[in-house]
Amino acid sequence: MKVVTFGELMVRLQPYNYERFVQASTLEFTFGGGEANVAVSLANYGVDAAFVTKLPAHAIGQCAVNSLRRYGVDTSMIVRGGDRVGIYYNEKGASQRGSVCIYDRANSAIQLAQPSDFDWDKIFEGVDWFHFTGITPALGENVVEICRQACKAAKAHGVKISCDLNYRGKLWTREQARAAMTDLCQYVDVCISNEEDAKDVFGIEAEATDIYGGTLNHEGYKSVAKQLADKFHFEKVAITLRESHSASDNGWSAMLYDAATGEYCFSKKYELRIIDRVGGGDSFGGGLIYALLNGKSTQDAVEFAVAASALKHSIEGDYNMVSVSEVEKLAGGDGSGRIQR
Repeated sequence: MKVVTFGELMVRLQPYNYERFVQASTLEFTFGGGEANVAVSLANYGVDAAFVTKLPAHAIGQCAVNSLRRYGVDTSMIVRGGDRVGIYYNEKGASQRGSVCIYDRANSAIQLAQPSDFDWDKIFEGVDWFHFTGITPALGENVVEICRQACKAAKAHGVKISCDLNYRGKLWTREQARAAMTDLCQYVDVCISNEEDAKDVFGIEAEATDIYGGTLNHEGYKSVAKQLADKFHFEKVAITLRESHSASDNGWSAMLYDAATGEYCFSKKYELRIIDRVGGGDSFGGGLIYALLNGKSTQDAVEFAVAASALKHSIEGDYNMVSVSEVEKLAGGDGSGRIQR
């Protein structure tokens, strides 16, 4: 099994512990990005995972590449060039104070990349699955075209395609997102969304749901999944369900809809004490791709993906550093957190 993911890998700068930007004198230096996070998850599960992007040839670009190599991600198809690596600043929230994310990614190497930079026919040789998110085409019309060419080549090679809608209002407008994603989603087999993305991108929303008050309506999410599947002919639609009690405590579950069978499977819900929520959705995506590639049932697939993501919320940084056995242990019902001796 081989999976290719495509997107932007950024420097992540963050105050230590729960300090605010205005009080911090030092910042932690790590890397992260939606599709790179998925590749790391899959590599940790033993999958042959490759990440495609464009990064500068200088030392910071090499640091970014090395951050993936240490977890076994194939970086051989990363294009080198451009002048800068995008940056995001992350201030971790706690209790009633929400997290803050500030982007500094204009004119990054991938944002200025051109379609001619990538040989997708070569990239997709022997590949089973391709994953991207709505964050990547949001970087510019040139990157929308790169994603379009990638999807067309993936289809030509018989590669399954998954996409996490991941709407980012700081990167583009709802109108821009709807135009681009309506085009790209015609190629997608498995769609991943959350309570807000389907509404922000396509105007599809669950009735009787208050994401801020923590009220979730299962019937509403069934409707959202079916509307998405009917509109784009998705094979499967996954919707993550986050109940935000505070920045520190969330309820976390998901639903997976199989369009062929009409089956709606809801996972068990985990009550999370959050260490780091960045990359939580990506860890769900990585878990879902792994589960579907390994032929798990609809119910088992969503349970594996949610358990993987629940564990990620306990891990600092973007990358989810857990094993298949750890995920299966939690999915199987052992969430005691007891010490392993």
